[in-house]
Amino acid sequence: MIEQTVEVPTKDGATTTFIVHPERDGPHPVILFFMDAPAIREELRDMARRFASAGYYVMLPNLYYRSGVLELTAEDWADPERKKMFGLMYSLTIPLVMEDTDALLAYADGQAAADAKTVGCVGYCMSGQFSINAAARHPDRVKAAASIYGTFLVTDKPDSPHVAARKAKGELYFACAEIDRWAPLEMVQALETSLKSDEIEAEVEFYPGVEHGFAFPNRAAYDKTAAERHWERLNALFRRRLG
Repeated sequence: MIEQTVEVPTKDGATTTFIVHPERDGPHPVILFFMDAPAIREELRDMARRFASAGYYVMLPNLYYRSGVLELTAEDWADPERKKMFGLMYSLTIPLVMEDTDALLAYADGQAAADAKTVGCVGYCMSGQFSINAAARHPDRVKAAASIYGTFLVTDKPDSPHVAARKAKGELYFACAEIDRWAPLEMVQALETSLKSDEIEAEVEFYPGVEHGFAFPNRAAYDKTAAERHWERLNALFRRRLG
């Protein structure tokens, strides 16, 4: 595997981006891996490596670069630093992250190892909405997009995931935890109803008995069975649509 950390130029500066892809048999379809609220850390880099091992050019950008933050330490989970994380999270907007998405794809266009015309997206927690909106913004490139225990799935905004999904051409997948105050059951049901009524190519899968964060090995909510199910679903999705 080839790994590198690069500064991808954006409209607002540059986002430090971890890139990993196989050494041979390129160019490889691109996967944009959008981080969750606790920011870039080795846990996410390891997940990026797992995606890449299946034959993809994986880009894991730092979405907090505008605030000058790359990694949050373990202490950032304790008060008052936990407040800092939420401040960073709420500083992001879908339009800002879509500008970053444009920049990431423009960078990938210039890389011999990347097939930037064939793209998959995945976002966890706060970034589920970004993954779905990326599919809507680049419908001819993004062949598949996934939201894993995503937040803000149904809002009254025009870029709410349940609305943005209408503009996507790729296959969409939503993994939702049963115990999730950020995406309660009524929100998940509203999402599923909306997607079905619009006949969107999408699956909403309910993961019973697990909590928000179940896919992260270093999180207290980690559930190995559910985590491996989500890997199986993502691998199958990307095989179907990215090759």
